[in-house]
Amino acid sequence: MIEVQEQFGMLRPIKDSELELMLSWRNAPAVRENMYTTHEISLAEHVAWWERTNSSDHQHYFMYEFEGQALGIVGFTDLDRGNQNSSWAFYASPNAPKGTGSRMEILALDYAFNELGLHKLSCEVLAFNTPVIKLHEKFGFKVEGILRDQYHREGTFIDIYRLGLLASEWTEVRNVMISKLSRISKG
Repeated sequence: MIEVQEQFGMLRPIKDSELELMLSWRNAPAVRENMYTTHEISLAEHVAWWERTNSSDHQHYFMYEFEGQALGIVGFTDLDRGNQNSSWAFYASPNAPKGTGSRMEILALDYAFNELGLHKLSCEVLAFNTPVIKLHEKFGFKVEGILRDQYHREGTFIDIYRLGLLASEWTEVRNVMISKLSRISKG
């Protein structure tokens, strides 16, 4: 696990001093358009959300850091320890280098299955966000369902892809994905 952190970065607690940076990324148009909440979030709204989040046992958020630079956010929500499952999501800084999402995903999956001891990790992706759907599938996620016309935005109904990954499936593809990303990072 340490070798992965050295090579791909790390997930660490978010400092209160980073809340405005986090908010600036979350409010970036490219990030907002792929979220359920698309309005520009105020600092007061963000701080109130952070206070609720930090006091919850069912949510864990992390700063993704690579080579000493904060580059993204990884969040685990709806953590159900009894059923050993959780939902997760991530977003990167608009200026993050290519490959950041893949590095974040490796660390997030290792954390979910090794640290949280999950059996299953799930996520939802808006249908038009095909790059993220394909990214998750590369890491072993399976499309478990499509919620047709589930989300309404600006007069249009949008499908939501529900994806899931079991701990055993991550174990099967983990070393292959680390090897692939290692070659890309060196190349």
